[in-house]
Amino acid sequence: MSSISTPLTFTKMHGLGNDFMVLDATQAPIDLAPEQLTLLADRHFGVGFDQLLLVESSRQKDVDFNYRIFNADGSEVEQCGNGARCFAIYVRDKGLTNKNPIRVATSAGIIQLSITPTGLVKVNMGIPKTKPSEIPFITGQEADFYKLETGGELVKLAVVNMGNPHAVLPVASVDTAPVQRLGALLESHSCFPSKVNVGFMQVLAPDAIKLRVYERGAGETLACGTGACAAVVAGRRAGWLNEKVKVYLPGGELEIEWQGNGTPVFMEGSATTLYDGVWRGF
Repeated sequence: MSSISTPLTFTKMHGLGNDFMVLDATQAPIDLAPEQLTLLADRHFGVGFDQLLLVESSRQKDVDFNYRIFNADGSEVEQCGNGARCFAIYVRDKGLTNKNPIRVATSAGIIQLSITPTGLVKVNMGIPKTKPSEIPFITGQEADFYKLETGGELVKLAVVNMGNPHAVLPVASVDTAPVQRLGALLESHSCFPSKVNVGFMQVLAPDAIKLRVYERGAGETLACGTGACAAVVAGRRAGWLNEKVKVYLPGGELEIEWQGNGTPVFMEGSATTLYDGVWRGF
């Protein structure tokens, strides 16, 4: 991407502590070089964020907006569930649309965002993919769970693509799970050629789990919407969870609903606007 030097008007938002810098590119394109993105993401010298969200005009019929997501390391990713909820609140509050629901195109496909009467956002995250080739995940035979050697130990994990790739590890306790160590090892494991987000799931009851997620290109975040969806899909496929599940993340809770194979996953949760600002640091 080419770089820009003009001031950037932005909004800072978060979804359960997973924080974002949101830019409106509906009137004029915004192209940021990777080094500019990493500077903006720096929490000491920049704005600070887990991901940057770019709101663009629609490029196709029957879609209201285009949605791009960039990680703190400057890489572009396919999907972000917490970001999608913030996206819905942003375009409504900025007067960019009065539609409800809102159809948004991502590089992973079209998602539908609905703002509820209570101000929460419900997102149709699409039908999950679990075949190894769809993650992508290099393995022999398809299974609900796989065993993978990393860092001198054998770990058990499920794989799910929710528009981006996820590995889900069942653990006895998320409080003691080696999130930083195993997350970093698995993120760039050779069996995941596009890298992977790594979730650590503790099943509390058939309708409740605790989750911590080490995100590709960002490290551990306070919440991960697609990670919550992936964890519920993995738990449902294993027979541990009901159709509706409360997911407790370090930053708060989400409600995830999945009826089973061939049906879309629905995510519902909050999105919070913090402040507007202007970046003049380039």
